[in-house]
Amino acid sequence: MLSDRIQSLSPSLTIAISSLARDLKAEGKDVLSFSAGEPDFGTPQKIKDEAIKAINDGFTQYTAVPGIPELLKAVAGKLKRENNLEYAPSDIIVSNGAKQSLFNLFQAVINPGDEVIIPAPYWVTYPELVIYSEGKPVIIETDEKSGFKITAEQLKNAITPKTKMIVLTSPSNPTGSVYSKEELESLAEVLKGTNIIVASDEMYEKLVYGIDFVATASISEDMYQRTVTINGLSKSVAMTGWRFGYLASPNKALIAAMNNLQSQSTSNINSITQKAAIVALNGEVDAEIEEMRQAFDARAAEAVKLFNEIDSLSVLKPDGAFYLFVNTKKISNDSIEFCKELLQETGVAVVPGIGFGAEGYFRFSFATDIETIREGISRIKKFVESKRK
Repeated sequence: MLSDRIQSLSPSLTIAISSLARDLKAEGKDVLSFSAGEPDFGTPQKIKDEAIKAINDGFTQYTAVPGIPELLKAVAGKLKRENNLEYAPSDIIVSNGAKQSLFNLFQAVINPGDEVIIPAPYWVTYPELVIYSEGKPVIIETDEKSGFKITAEQLKNAITPKTKMIVLTSPSNPTGSVYSKEELESLAEVLKGTNIIVASDEMYEKLVYGIDFVATASISEDMYQRTVTINGLSKSVAMTGWRFGYLASPNKALIAAMNNLQSQSTSNINSITQKAAIVALNGEVDAEIEEMRQAFDARAAEAVKLFNEIDSLSVLKPDGAFYLFVNTKKISNDSIEFCKELLQETGVAVVPGIGFGAEGYFRFSFATDIETIREGISRIKKFVESKRK
């Protein structure tokens, strides 16, 4: 009964681990979950107040598919002010989270057999959406030596006549790596003279630590023309449940195609969210964002220190996002089994690295309070020590 397309999709390991952790909690077990991909901070009050106002004002009807004019203007203003990128409001579509933005893009451009280059470790959804769109994921492996970032040489070697797109994520989920301006320039040089699209996922751009964020499309005019910038408010403004993502591209035909697709699938996003998002995009909650960023920075430093004190484990300090990608290869190369045993024996939930295309690692989210982080790593330490005996 089911289509080949839908059967090609695999369940998300991040959701699977979170569900197992919830089940164990429901059974009364003491579970500490470090698997969630969302901030533990609440949405800033100004944003909530604007949503309440929108409801009370009766702003509860359909809107234009890509978003209301003042919202699209706010997105364009943010991109100009913070990323030095010039987009007209008509170059932008807001969607139900960046996940829908990616889905719309892949469905709009990928033909059967088209190749999409994806650096690993990658966010779990990228290859699944490529496969669903009947494309072929081409995975480039990275490791700690390169800071989990691809090189220009790796990109050049991966390109074939069938290459349609490359997906870049900076800052990265799951590694926290951030591409520098120089690194992006070297990748841009390889792409010159090709028709390859760059899907630049910049969801964690405001959560960077001791490093400047550089938007991919800002590197050069050539990169601006080929890049589809994908972003949102879920992570940096603690609005995961509001479902607000957006994409921007100067390619009018591409925007029109994605607008058509969204009009026939979900239509506009929640009208209340649209009004509330304007507050965040206009910079009215920057102080709250900075407070959250500083808290994450401190947690990252503490967690990295504690993990690197554990024999057989190692981790790089992330430059962005709120994850650590912990290397377990000295003790286990089976990340699913490692994480399953860890959860069952200690009540600590982390996500297997294989779900992100990298075996011998697990992802640890530090989007929780420092005491919980310390307790969780203490349990992991005891678990690892028991396995070495």
